[in-house]
Amino acid sequence: MKASRRSALLGLALCAAAACARDAAPQPAPEFTHRAAAEWINSAPLTLAALRGRVVLLEFWAFECVNCRNSLPWLQDLERAKSAAGLVVIAVHTPELPAERSPAGVREAVARLGIRHAVMLDGDYSYWNALGNQYWPAFYVIGRDGLLHDAAIGEMHAGEPRARQLEAVIDAQLRAPAS
Repeated sequence: MKASRRSALLGLALCAAAACARDAAPQPAPEFTHRAAAEWINSAPLTLAALRGRVVLLEFWAFECVNCRNSLPWLQDLERAKSAAGLVVIAVHTPELPAERSPAGVREAVARLGIRHAVMLDGDYSYWNALGNQYWPAFYVIGRDGLLHDAAIGEMHAGEPRARQLEAVIDAQLRAPAS
């Protein structure tokens, strides 16, 4: 009984956090906190300033996180479908478990999982903290204007209401004029 009550309370907290993010006025996204080439996989170091005019979908993940791995097909399909329109997917690997702290382990997981988009290694939690993130996986939409327009937490699958809602925000941002 206590476990189901805890699960229900956690579910309410997650919904409330996501709703608050959607209802708040868009705020500037913090600049990436890692600039060294060794802290990026599949890309040279990126900056949000250089990505201005593009829509960015950030994903906080950890390679042992089952919900993160289960979200990967949705994320990869979304990237394939919308990258030509200007969507850039960037994964932020913030370790949840001690074994996930090794950059070599993250590189191996990225290769094993077939991840082709940019991955920023956030082993010190600096970007996690800059966004005030608390969950794996978590997704943030940064519009062409450099502002945070939406956030969603938890596992995502194509066709599910939360995924469709996030995709609608992405589509609206892709249609928005570049600032």
